[in-house]
Amino acid sequence: MIKNWKTKETDALFKTILSLKSKAEAENFFRDLCTLEEIQALRERWLVARILDQGKSYRDIAKETGISTTTITRVAHWLHHGEGGYKLILKRTNL
Repeated sequence: MIKNWKTKETDALFKTILSLKSKAEAENFFRDLCTLEEIQALRERWLVARILDQGKSYRDIAKETGISTTTITRVAHWLHHGEGGYKLILKRTNL
C-alpha cells in the first residue's frame, strides 16, 4: 500500500495535467499515458460518481451499467470520505 502518494513526481504529473489546453490535448495525453483498460477504469469511476450523486442505489447502478458493486462501493467511499475531489468536480461540472 502506498502511504505517501504526494511526491515530487505526482506533483509534476498534476502540473502537467493542468497545462493541457483542450479536450483534444487531454485525450491525446491520457491515451499516451494510460492503457485502454486504465482509461476504461477511470471512465467507470467517474460515471459511478455522477450516478451516486443522483442518489441511485448501488444495486441499481450495477444493474444499469454492468459495473461491479466492488467498484461502486470503492467510489462511494472516496466520494464520501476522500479528499473532496469528486464533490468539487461534480459541483463544478454539473453533468
